[in-house]
Amino acid sequence: RRAAVRTYTLQCCGECSLTMETPPPPPTDEQAADYPQKRFFRSRAHCNPLSHNDAAPYPQKPSALDWASLYPRRDASNGSNIAFLDVGCGFGGLAVALSTLAPTKLTLALEIRPKVAEFVRRRIESLRRQHPGSYENVACLRYNAMLHLPNLLPKSSLEKIFFCFPDPHFKAKNHRRRIVSEPLLAEYAYVLKEGGLLYAITDVEELHKWHVAKLDSHKCFEKVDLRDDDPYVNAITQETEEGKKVTRQGGHMKD
Repeated sequence: RRAAVRTYTLQCCGECSLTMETPPPPPTDEQAADYPQKRFFRSRAHCNPLSHNDAAPYPQKPSALDWASLYPRRDASNGSNIAFLDVGCGFGGLAVALSTLAPTKLTLALEIRPKVAEFVRRRIESLRRQHPGSYENVACLRYNAMLHLPNLLPKSSLEKIFFCFPDPHFKAKNHRRRIVSEPLLAEYAYVLKEGGLLYAITDVEELHKWHVAKLDSHKCFEKVDLRDDDPYVNAITQETEEGKKVTRQGGHMKD
């Protein structure tokens, strides 16, 4: 005898109360208990970089800095192994992105505002705890790059310097506070390796023209054409807080 086979398909009558619940998404890094919250680290958007009243410690020479406390699992070699410098890092978006973009390179982020620098430091500590073995190549230091930069980094040590959305200092009397100027470019050239790159980006057209004019006239720098898909250009436009803000508002960025 041949067995009778019947197939059935399940149809919902509309009266059943059983619902399929999708599993919740995994928690993000920002949801970790020790991840800092920006609302507790609010600070003024800008400050006077020429002030000598910040009480920040400045080493007499690079070897005087405690590099082991910044990079516990990496050898900074008294600053000689620092490859990338993020000046005015803000809340650390670019610095964290550089850590994963170039995991074999050491990134140092500098921020002049104490509360913001503390936020970035705690952010990096939280990411290190959540991802063991990662983010060991990035650190943040409260430091004014316009004062005593050669005291922090050795000569010809950096591969790249980033200036992302710096304070434009619109008033003519405050132009000397701008992070790109002829005297400061000499110091940046001192810490950059030959062939090293300086990235500058802003959404202020007048400041962009200032950057171009100062860099074009300086004998230590020459303009280079980068690929449209250069990962570091994408990082400064897409990973920084200001870059994301400009994109949301439909603005234009100059680099």
